[in-house]
Amino acid sequence: MSNDDVFSNALALPPSQRARLAHELLQSLDEGDEATAEHAWLTEMLRRAGEMDDAAENLDDWSDIRARIEDRLHAKSP
Repeated sequence: MSNDDVFSNALALPPSQRARLAHELLQSLDEGDEATAEHAWLTEMLRRAGEMDDAAENLDDWSDIRARIEDRLHAKSP
């Protein structure tokens, strides 16, 4: 399997799995030395990006949220 094939397959993974894979690949480059601050931040950013992508499926549309707010406001008005 070529590097391009591996890369294409990795891109097909869900965001959280891509973040985990990126983290593991970066860790494999560390030969036992302490991770640098840059490495640690990159790992954390990838983890958080994966979490955000996964959570995006559960987010409501602004129009739905606004409609619920307006319904509540109208229900409370005299």
